[in-house]
Amino acid sequence: MNNSLKVRHKIWLENEMGEGILGDGKWELLKIISRTGSLKMAIEEMGWGYRSTWDKLKIVEERLGFKLIDKSRGGTGGGGQTQLTEEGALIVTYFQQLHDETEELLKKPVEKFFKKIQKLNTNKK
Repeated sequence: MNNSLKVRHKIWLENEMGEGILGDGKWELLKIISRTGSLKMAIEEMGWGYRSTWDKLKIVEERLGFKLIDKSRGGTGGGGQTQLTEEGALIVTYFQQLHDETEELLKKPVEKFFKKIQKLNTNKK
């Protein structure tokens, strides 16, 4: 069996109509904003478009019922500063915890899955 195989998963929140609200991509974006203090830099690092990302963030905030980011204009240079709100920072932390706990829950089923695959491989010999 190929030892480089991994089970990968994604987590996202959606509403009752199946509309995505928050997932791994936006979580990553929020982490980058926290690290860089810049929405523009975070969007560039993600390779996303500015306008569509800004619109999506506004929708996320609307659906969650609170702001995730605070933007402020810079000084004479005109640059902007973006920070996560307290709620935004907590969302990043909680999403990380959700990932960590999900990884822990998946360990045994994943091991079991790979053992089954390994048996298939040894049965062929």
